[in-house]
Amino acid sequence: MKPFLYLFTALSFLLVGCAEPDEPYTPSKPDIILSLGDAVCDASSVTLTISASGKDLDMFNRWGVTYSESSDKKGGRGLKSTGVPSDGTNEIVINGLKDNTTYYIWGWAYTKSDDQVWTEDHITATTAKKPDPKPAKLSGTVIGSRYSVDYTSGSQSTTVNVKNNVFDGNFDTYFASYDRSGTWVGLDLGSKHVITKIGYSPRITQSHRVELAMIEGANNPDFSDALPIHMIKQSAPERQMTYEQTNCSRGFRYVRYVSPNDVRCNLAELEFYGYEDEGDDSKLYQLTNLPTVVINTEGSQEIVSKEEELSSTVYIISEEGTNLLATTETGVRGRGNASWDQFPKKPYRLKFKSKQSPLGAPASAKKWTLISNYSDKSLMRNILAFEASRRIGQAYTPYCHPVDVIVNGEYRGCYQLCDQVEAAEGRVPAKDGYLIEIDAYAWKEVSAFWSWRGTPVTIKHPDEDDITDSQRQHIESFFNQMETAALGEDFTDPEKGYRKYLDLESFLRNLLVGDFCGNTDLLWSVYMYKDAKDGKLYAGPTWDHDLSFDNDYRSYPVNANNDFIFLFVPSPASDAVRDITRRIVKEDPEAKKLLAQYWNHALEEGDLKTLPEYLDQTYVLLQESQELNFKRWDILNSQVHMNFQALGTYEAEVNFLKNCVKERLVKFDEYVKNN
Repeated sequence: MKPFLYLFTALSFLLVGCAEPDEPYTPSKPDIILSLGDAVCDASSVTLTISASGKDLDMFNRWGVTYSESSDKKGGRGLKSTGVPSDGTNEIVINGLKDNTTYYIWGWAYTKSDDQVWTEDHITATTAKKPDPKPAKLSGTVIGSRYSVDYTSGSQSTTVNVKNNVFDGNFDTYFASYDRSGTWVGLDLGSKHVITKIGYSPRITQSHRVELAMIEGANNPDFSDALPIHMIKQSAPERQMTYEQTNCSRGFRYVRYVSPNDVRCNLAELEFYGYEDEGDDSKLYQLTNLPTVVINTEGSQEIVSKEEELSSTVYIISEEGTNLLATTETGVRGRGNASWDQFPKKPYRLKFKSKQSPLGAPASAKKWTLISNYSDKSLMRNILAFEASRRIGQAYTPYCHPVDVIVNGEYRGCYQLCDQVEAAEGRVPAKDGYLIEIDAYAWKEVSAFWSWRGTPVTIKHPDEDDITDSQRQHIESFFNQMETAALGEDFTDPEKGYRKYLDLESFLRNLLVGDFCGNTDLLWSVYMYKDAKDGKLYAGPTWDHDLSFDNDYRSYPVNANNDFIFLFVPSPASDAVRDITRRIVKEDPEAKKLLAQYWNHALEEGDLKTLPEYLDQTYVLLQESQELNFKRWDILNSQVHMNFQALGTYEAEVNFLKNCVKERLVKFDEYVKNN
């Protein structure tokens, strides 16, 4: 047995000697501990150390930190260390931070095979608050309109009354531009500065000429990106500086004083105060409590055409200067008929490069309008009519909001930002159909026709470039059939009469709005749409109410009539339009019943009877803006357009309007009951 035992023992030793050697040590998780040292902060940077310990330090070749204003490290910004902490510690400096701000900071390291390890937790570091800047009086290169005027000869000059005079400290010298409007003077500061204060003094004997002047800042030398910094709202005393604090946080290299309209600057002295800084857009300047619309046209060209757009930068400043809609390459042109041809305060149309919803408007669209409301001295007749439309229950009422408007640095007045009436989503629901207008101005339009009964009709959609011959023939034929049926013997027959072609509910609601508001244009211009090729014509939306509520000498006093105003308006688009309206409203029993039903519902459940309270709210909203508007357009003592009176004050104009609305609610209710 012993030999066998010896053999077994020998084999055992042999097997042990042949065992495989141990595998090299490869940890499933690297043995390393990362930590961040205490941070040292100033107003724009944080300095800290990242430390590492553990036996696997040599596996790592990249180190750094991630920092963020929130505790979510995934959204943070990374900063790689400039070296490898071979001794276990490395210093990192994070620059370009905001002052007085808390940051969350994590440390990290990467292995050579791109495995990442994080610190177990973050540290927080709060940057110091910047010391309040010390504004100083600013200097720079004088810039401005090229030519001055030599009053002795009335000619252009570059030697007398020049722009440098406003910075010479002498109240007896002044800058008077050769052109009466669109002129300016300012400074190139050389770098961006936040303006904190302005000082100015008018030319002697011309103290009123600073009123409505605009102080603007820009970072393009042509002021194509100009924003308002301040507006001078009152006249100023002579031979002394008037100082006003400004409240605009953006930094500007170029600053200027823009002359009010028709006064040639006539400025004696101008000063700017501030400090060098990029600034930000946390607080921009609004002229009043209303949003401010700024239009800077290419080359500061005046808007003189309804057909040709000017490429422009357009800003809309709202929410007390904390919200900015900034657009470039926005097309701006004129719009309107009498308001464009006859009024000095021009209406405009904006076409943004991409769809926008300014001021939170319901529709997202490219096209928007700026209505001037020049002849309506309450500045709110259109606003009230649109609100009446909503309360009466029209399917679509255009959005509107009052705004202040600046064009190329010149204050233009209180306007109304509105939807463009167009077939589009969120607007007239006829994108795949037709939008037309019974339009007494159709003779001015390219895409228009006259019905068999002589009614002028403009085709708005499809537009003149897209409409086909078959589409034109269809809508013209359909309109003619509608008129023929409405004026025929069987006009009330559901199958043979007008209801085969015309939606009665929309027609009646649209009429209620126009007639209740006493709009003498309610048969001069009537929008209608057809939502599909085989659909009916719908009436609406309501539009153009500057003559409503007794603002037209031809129909004043509207409440003295004993029946609906559409029966008496002096200028329908055609006799057929009035005849059709009269037959439906006065001779169709079903229409008469529905008219009363819609009116009573609007009065009681649609809150139409509280329209005077809405008027009061709008009066308060417009108070600050109207003061500036009637300084720019001094018409409160003048009869303009169709006015039958001039009451002298804004308060008197609004009180007259309120009394008219209150009387109209009572009077119109009588018309409906007696119909």
